[in-house]
Amino acid sequence: MSQDYSKLLQPLDLGFTTLKNRALMGSMHTGLEDRAKDFPKLAAYFAERARGGVGLMVTGGFAPNVEGWLSPFGSKLSKKSEVKRHLQVTRAVHDEDGKICLQILHAGRYGYSPLCVSASNIKSPISPFKPRALSTKGVHRTIKDYANSAYLAREAGYDGVEIMGSEGYFINQFLVTHTNTRTDEWGGPFENRMRLPVEIVKAARAAVGPDFIIIYRLSMLDLIEQGSTWDEVVQLGKAIEAAGATIINTGIGWHEARVPTIATSVPRAAFSWVTGRMNEHIDIPVVATNRINDPQVANDIIANGEADMVSMARPFLADSDFINKAAAGKAESINTCIACNQACLDHTFSGKRSSCLVNPRACYETERNFSPTNNVKRVAVVGAGPAGLSAATVLAEMGHHVDLFDQASEIGGQFNIAKKIPGKEEFHETLRYFDNKIKETGVELKLNTPVVANDLIGAQYDEVILSTGIRPREISIEGADHPKVLSYIDVIVHQKPVGERVAIIGAGGIGFDMAEYLVHQGESPSLNTAAFNQEWGVDPAYQSAGAYQLPQPEPAARQITMLQRKAEKMGKGLGKTTGWIHRAALKMKNVNMVSGVEYQKIDDLGLHLSGPNGETKLIECDHVVVCAGQLSRRDLEEELVAAGISTHLIGGAKLAGELDAKRAILEGFELASSL
Repeated sequence: MSQDYSKLLQPLDLGFTTLKNRALMGSMHTGLEDRAKDFPKLAAYFAERARGGVGLMVTGGFAPNVEGWLSPFGSKLSKKSEVKRHLQVTRAVHDEDGKICLQILHAGRYGYSPLCVSASNIKSPISPFKPRALSTKGVHRTIKDYANSAYLAREAGYDGVEIMGSEGYFINQFLVTHTNTRTDEWGGPFENRMRLPVEIVKAARAAVGPDFIIIYRLSMLDLIEQGSTWDEVVQLGKAIEAAGATIINTGIGWHEARVPTIATSVPRAAFSWVTGRMNEHIDIPVVATNRINDPQVANDIIANGEADMVSMARPFLADSDFINKAAAGKAESINTCIACNQACLDHTFSGKRSSCLVNPRACYETERNFSPTNNVKRVAVVGAGPAGLSAATVLAEMGHHVDLFDQASEIGGQFNIAKKIPGKEEFHETLRYFDNKIKETGVELKLNTPVVANDLIGAQYDEVILSTGIRPREISIEGADHPKVLSYIDVIVHQKPVGERVAIIGAGGIGFDMAEYLVHQGESPSLNTAAFNQEWGVDPAYQSAGAYQLPQPEPAARQITMLQRKAEKMGKGLGKTTGWIHRAALKMKNVNMVSGVEYQKIDDLGLHLSGPNGETKLIECDHVVVCAGQLSRRDLEEELVAAGISTHLIGGAKLAGELDAKRAILEGFELASSL
C-alpha cells in the first residue's frame, strides 16, 4: 500500500515562526514535571522526541498558582525562581531543532488539594475535595496569574504556551451551567461565562508580545449533561481567535464524562469530525486530536480539510521516531500506541511516573538503555509472546545471536487472543511492529517448533530465556468435564460454538474480555464510529448540549452471567482509567454480575452455586466458560538448570497472576539489556 504523508509533513507558517510539519505532540503529565530534580530526565524525554521529528510539543500541565495545583506541591510555574529548571528542557529541545510550548493548566475542582477553587462550590465526582467558589477579586487575580505564567514561560525559553480550556478543568468549569451557578459578571448568560477564557488569552498575549505561540485548547465536545451547545463553542472559538490565540487545539470530553475518549475501544480519529466542523468558522490553524495513532490517518484528516494540524500524544510515548519513520516511508517500523492506558494514564492517576506498555523506555530515557555488546552470546528465547519478543529483539539489536522458538504458527502468544476481543484490535499493531523488528534485527525465528530441554542443552546456548507463558487454570468441581464446559482458549482460539445463555466463571481481565467477546456480534463498535457514537451516546448532530445523549447500544448477542468467588466489586483489578469503561459497556449489554459465590457443580441444567448468604442457586445456561486464572508454564526450567545452563524466566512463565503485557515487555527489555 502506498504511503502518502505529504500533508502531515508539510510545514506550517504561523507568521512569526514556521513549524516543520503538522504534527503536534499533545500534552501528557508524566510525573517528571513535579520535582526539580527530575527535570534532567524531562529534558532527555523531550529532546528524544524533538530528535524524532515532531513539529511542536506541549509539556504536561503547569499550574499558574497554588490554587490551580493538580496535587499538592505538583507542577507549577508562577515564580522567577522556577524558571531555571525549565531552561534545561527548552535548551535540550532547541539543540535538537525542536519547538516546545508549556501548558498552563489550572485544575479547578479537579485538584487533589484542599486549596482547590472553581466557579462555584460544586464538588467533582472524581476528586475528594469540595472547591471554594472563587471570589470576583480572585477571578481577576487568576487571570493575572495566567499572564504571569505565560511571561515566565517565555523567560524560560519556551516557544509558546497552551492554555488548557478543556477536559473539565478550571476554565471549562466557568463555561457551563453544570458547574457555574454564579450571579456576578462571570456567571449567568454565556457572554459572561465565556469572559474568563477570553480575558486570559488577552492578558497572556499582552504579556508575551506578538511573536509567541499561544495555543488555546477549546472544549469542542463536553460529553456531559448541561455542557456547551454548538453555537456556544463556535462563539467562544471566534472570541478566542480575536483575543490573540495562534492555534486552537481540540478538547474532547470532561474527565468525569461517561464516554470513553482515548481508550483502545474508541475508533481511530472518532472525533475529528467536530474539529472539521469548527474549522469552517476559524481562520487560525485548528488541531484535531484523540485516538490518532497512524500517519496515514493523520495525513487524511489534514487532506480532508478537517484540521491544519494533528495532535498525537501517546503515539510519541510509544515511538519517539514516529515522524522520522513516516518521513522515511517506513511506517511498518512504527511502534504503534495501542491506547491501553496501562503505563501512561493509569500511572499518572496513581501518582507514578508514566511510561508506555509497548515502549518501556518512555520517560526513562536516561535510565533504560543498552549498547552494542562486546561479548556476543548465543541466546535461545523460548516463547514468542510479548515478553519473548521484547527480549529477543533487544538482544539481537545489541548484537547477540538469538534463536526465538515458538510451537505456534505465529508470534504473539496471548496477544493473539487479546487482538480478537472487540475493542482490542489495536493489539494487531504491536505484533506487526515486532514482526518487522525481528526481520530488522536478524532474530532467527523458528515457528511451529516445540522445544525440549535436550534440544537446548545440545545446542550449547550461553543463555536460555523461558518466556513460555501460561496455561489456563482448570476448575475442580463436580461436572468440570461436562460437555457444556469450555475454556476461554476453546472459545477464542478454537472457535467452538457457544450457546445463547452463558455463565462465565472468573471476573478478572480475561473474564471481562470473554464477556465483551460474547455480547458483541458483527463489526466491533471500535471499528465503526457511527456504532460507537450510538453505543455511548455521542451526538454527532450536536442537537444536545455537550453533544451527549442517551446511549442506545445494540442488544447483546447472548445472555451472560459473570461470577466470581471474591465478595468484592467486579473488575476491581482492571485498569484505573479503563475499568469503568469495561463495567459500563457490559452493564449496557445487561450482563449480570454476581460476586461472593461458591461453585457447587455443573450438570445438564447449568451451573449450581451457593450465594454470599449460603443460599443455593442455579444459573441455567447452555455453556459455562472458565476464566479462572492461569498457571505458569515452566516445563523446561528444571532440566536446564540441572544441566548447568544459565536460565531465566520472564513474563507469564515467571508469574502468571493477571496477564500483564506491561510487565512482560518490561521484563524482556530489562533482562536482555542486562545480559
